[in-house]
Amino acid sequence: VQLQASGGGLAQAGGSLRLSCTASGFTFDDYAIGWFRQAPGKEREGVSCISSSDDSTYYSDSVKGRFTISVDNAKNTVYLQMNSLKPEDTAVYYCARHSDQGTTGWGQYDYWGQGTLVTVSS
Repeated sequence: VQLQASGGGLAQAGGSLRLSCTASGFTFDDYAIGWFRQAPGKEREGVSCISSSDDSTYYSDSVKGRFTISVDNAKNTVYLQMNSLKPEDTAVYYCARHSDQGTTGWGQYDYWGQGTLVTVSS
């Protein structure tokens, strides 16, 4: 199982970035994929997750209305469109696979990508 996160970079406050998470090594449709982030000196937090089978989605309150998660099953890829970025969105963003087949939400995640750095300047 592998997850490859990409798309991070530098953005100005109010700007946008799109992160991608490409998965391999498992049946993509069977598992939810989540995005998490960890800012310097802070604990990792859940940002958003999506079920690949029914497209149900979850968002943290801090990103709701600004970030949109989507999935392209043909490409085994989950995207995180981040709009109206704020300096407090600065963090390393990770994608991960939910550990329970057919379940979504903030439960246990077992396989993690390597992370991609998002820096938002004010």
